[in-house]
Amino acid sequence: MDLLALADFNLVARHGGFGRAARAAGRPKATLSRRVSELESSLDLRLFERGTRNLKLTEEGRALYERTGALLAELDETAAAIASGGDRPRGRLRISAPLVFSQTAMGKLAAAFARKYPEVRLEVTTEDRSVDMIEEGYDLVIRVNPDPDESLVGRIFLRDRLVVVASPSLRRPTGDLAAPAVVRSAGDLSSAWTVVTPVGSAEIAVEPVLRLSSLIMIRDAVRAGVGAARLPVSLVSRDLSAGRLVHWGDVEGPEICLWTLYPSRRLLSARVSAFLECLKDAFPSGEPEELASFID
Repeated sequence: MDLLALADFNLVARHGGFGRAARAAGRPKATLSRRVSELESSLDLRLFERGTRNLKLTEEGRALYERTGALLAELDETAAAIASGGDRPRGRLRISAPLVFSQTAMGKLAAAFARKYPEVRLEVTTEDRSVDMIEEGYDLVIRVNPDPDESLVGRIFLRDRLVVVASPSLRRPTGDLAAPAVVRSAGDLSSAWTVVTPVGSAEIAVEPVLRLSSLIMIRDAVRAGVGAARLPVSLVSRDLSAGRLVHWGDVEGPEICLWTLYPSRRLLSARVSAFLECLKDAFPSGEPEELASFID
C-alpha cells in the first residue's frame, strides 16, 4: 500500500473534503483527488461517497480512517523525534474531561504539565458527553464509569464515592417525613435515598426542592442550607472536616471510577504517556482524599 496515498486519504477524511484539505496542507486539490482515486483503485474499494456538495466516508473508508489515522500520526511523531535527537514530548495534546473534574483539578494538573513539558500544546475540552476520539481528534479522554468500548484502552486513576450531606442547620428527618433535597437531573424522580451508616442501611425520604445541572452548584446550595444532596466525598471532604456540612451516610451503589481512555497501546505517543504519568504522580493511590486536596 502506498503510504503517501494513505496519508493523503487521511488528510481529506480529517478535513471533510478535498478543498478544505488542500487549503490546510497547501497542496493542489487535483493532486489530492488523484491520489485518493489511486488508493481506491489499488484497494478496489470506494472510500468516499462524492456528492455535489458533500464528501462522506463510506463504511469501508471510515474503518480505514479509524485504523490508520492514529498510526500515521505516531509514525510522523516518531520520525520527528528521531530527527530531533530525542523522544521528549512535543506537539499538540487534545484531552476531553468531565465538568466536575475539570473545575476542581484540571487547571492545576494542566499548569504542572505545561511547566514540565513546555513543547506540548495542551488543549482541554470540558464536556460530559461521549465523544468519538478518532472523529473529533482527541488523544485522551477522561470519563466517569464509561461504558465498555472494545476500540479503546483504559485504566482507572481515581476512585470516589457518593455521600449524603446537609447543612448542620438542616435536621435529618425521622419516620415518614421527607427531607428537602437538591438533585442534579431533571429526570431524577427519587422519593427516597438508601444510605449506609455505622448501624446499617437506612432510607431517607426526600422531596426535591432544587434541580441544578452542576455538582458545584449543588454543593453551594447545600452549604446555604436549602436541602440535602448526594455528592462525591472528594467535593465535600473539607466542608465535613470544617463542620460546614454533616454526613448523613454513604450512598449505596457502585463505586465512582475515573478512567483515562485512549485508542491503542501500540505506538502510544510520548505526549499521552507523559500526561498519564502526570496523573499517576498527582494521584498515586487514587483515593478521594487526593482529589480533595486539589479542591479549593
